[in-house]
Amino acid sequence: MPVNGAIDAILRAGHGDPFAVLGMHREGAGLVIRAFLPQASRVVAIDAASGTPVAELERVEQTGFFEGAVAGRTEPFAYRLRLTVGDTSSQIEDPYRFGNVLGDLDVYLIGEGRHRRLYEKFGAHPMSMDGVAGVAFAVWAPNARRVSVVGDFNDWDGRRHPMRFRIGAGVWEIFLPGLAPGTVYKYEVRGATDAVLPLKADPYGFASERPPATASIVAVPGTDAWTDHAWLEKRAPANRRDAPIAIYEVHLGSWKRADGNRYLTYRELANDLVPYAAWLGYTHIELMPVSEYPFDGSWGYQPIGLFAPTSRFGSPADFAAFVDRAHEAGLGVLLDWVPGHFPTDAHGLANFDGTHLYEHADPRQGYQPDWNTLVYNFGRTEVTNYLLGNALFWADRYHIDGLRVDAVASMLYLDYSRKPGEWIPNREGGRENLGAIDFLARTNEAFYSEQPGAITIAEESTDWPNVSQPVYLGGLGFGYKWNMGWMHDTLAFMRQDPLYRRYSQDQLTFSFMYAFSENFVLPLSHDEVVHGKGSLLRKMPGDRWQQFANLRALYGFMYAHPGKKLLFMGGEFAQDREWNHDRSLDWHIVADPAHKGVQLLVRDLNLTYRGLPALYELDADQAGVEWIVSDREQSVVAFIRRARDSNDFVVCVSNFTPVVRQGYRLGVPGAGTYAEVLNTDGGHYGGSGVGNGPLEAQPFGAHDKPFSIVLTLPPLATVMLRRTNGATTAAPA
Repeated sequence: MPVNGAIDAILRAGHGDPFAVLGMHREGAGLVIRAFLPQASRVVAIDAASGTPVAELERVEQTGFFEGAVAGRTEPFAYRLRLTVGDTSSQIEDPYRFGNVLGDLDVYLIGEGRHRRLYEKFGAHPMSMDGVAGVAFAVWAPNARRVSVVGDFNDWDGRRHPMRFRIGAGVWEIFLPGLAPGTVYKYEVRGATDAVLPLKADPYGFASERPPATASIVAVPGTDAWTDHAWLEKRAPANRRDAPIAIYEVHLGSWKRADGNRYLTYRELANDLVPYAAWLGYTHIELMPVSEYPFDGSWGYQPIGLFAPTSRFGSPADFAAFVDRAHEAGLGVLLDWVPGHFPTDAHGLANFDGTHLYEHADPRQGYQPDWNTLVYNFGRTEVTNYLLGNALFWADRYHIDGLRVDAVASMLYLDYSRKPGEWIPNREGGRENLGAIDFLARTNEAFYSEQPGAITIAEESTDWPNVSQPVYLGGLGFGYKWNMGWMHDTLAFMRQDPLYRRYSQDQLTFSFMYAFSENFVLPLSHDEVVHGKGSLLRKMPGDRWQQFANLRALYGFMYAHPGKKLLFMGGEFAQDREWNHDRSLDWHIVADPAHKGVQLLVRDLNLTYRGLPALYELDADQAGVEWIVSDREQSVVAFIRRARDSNDFVVCVSNFTPVVRQGYRLGVPGAGTYAEVLNTDGGHYGGSGVGNGPLEAQPFGAHDKPFSIVLTLPPLATVMLRRTNGATTAAPA
């Protein structure tokens, strides 16, 4: 019989090592079996092999604690427990007869912070132990006094299934026989101060209840039915700097909804969104965060279930099917990933084991005032290993082709959005978050090493150097960086009345000064169509016709400008109202010829862009752009985009006034006939139809070019021209 203190600790779910008390143990020359089964009135131990009773377990007073000696046996063996509950008798496997879940190597690597695939060990994993099917649970909570798995299977009673503590790793583990995928569960944690905390969702949970419910669900991430092997073999060249990359940014909950404002499921989106994005000519879909999140209004940017695709749209298998369908259509899938901060919800990571485990204890380091969230402690190895493993998880289990990392600036700077006295300098006295810098570099190195062909993209809004340069060259290691400066400056220019644009043309052209300092993506993202900013169309000045023409000219300029492309959903058909995450895009307006024209233009821009190497091959190389003119007085800009083959080039001209400019002489680099390959003023796009037939280059120099053409510039339009014949790029002698 264990001492009364041990029994009392089990009864109040406060024992730090329940496996030392419960289960089968040697006692003297024999064996004893102990169990805590408060629901039972009688418990008998049964030999698992023969099915014969081997011990009657006696209740210790009225406690629910049972104990019995095994007659005539001296060596441990497999057994079951036969319970009598009311008038019903049943047999169960005793969780406390099973051995460790984690191996010694796992414990060592976890302790070292070098286990890159913790998602294979932590969380809830259906498996068999000793030939018995069940679920293995493991969770990191090094400062907890006790952790239990709770759910409907044990009446949410934390006394029933307390876990084993692995000292070397700070991990609690248990194998619960008889459980299966679909089981709803949480962890009950007795914290460092001995207080029982609010029930916690599993940090590694692979599925979650649909919000506002918050429990985790046992699930197998991904699928065994992948059909995208051909895509994975070719995605590396599709993601390279010299490839055409055009990204359609999507919020799954509001792209389109079913009758009754119901969310579409992942499989419905696979049938609808995927072919639509492919028809538009996009190369990639970028999904705003799909990691489970409690608050719809965060759009996913305050996630709690980092390993669980949100249940709003279906199961993990459903999400995998969506990715598979996108790959089948030739579309890469990028995920917005949020490793910088997490919400304060009680069921999440905050104060997880009664201490500031994942977050900094000092609010000057651990609290993000902009979003009322907590900041990960990037100086803690176990925390950065958790996040690094999550990055690898999405590519490994869901075949994700890249991660767009959110709010990188907030991670890099200790004083981000903080006043003097509200932040703590680093060990060198600076404002740089050295732990976050190291984390981002290590994550990028691991991601590119272990997921060939996949990419990472930084949303970084400052002038931090070398964001998209390799770590070995002193960079952060991202593949690409959002060009936030281009977005803000260009939209500021476009908002102005064309009469005054001549005074601020530098806003339009300044980006060419730094266009090759990083591997840039040019975004027109969701950030610009929310919080009272209005839609892209509504930002444009002038009457209704001019608003559409301005928007078309902007899109043409974007596709001519060096850098990969990103457009938020709805922008492709000139969504009129500001984006609202609670309702569908206004698909009915596509019936309007003006909106339909913008949609057709975006499709043609994508197809033209993908078909002309000059528009993408040298996106990150100064040799890819040759300037012609910035004509302030007439608000005209013109430049050349070149492919690696310097004789393959496109002349790009934008007129940002509503004036048709006849007889505009423009310098070009070589003789030959020039023809329009795209004109945003085309009548089928809703434009005025002003354009040019074939233009023969004349041997008259202009704009420091040896030849020139005389063309008509359409109003508020971008025109792209390509030479259809002629091989020389210099004037004849």
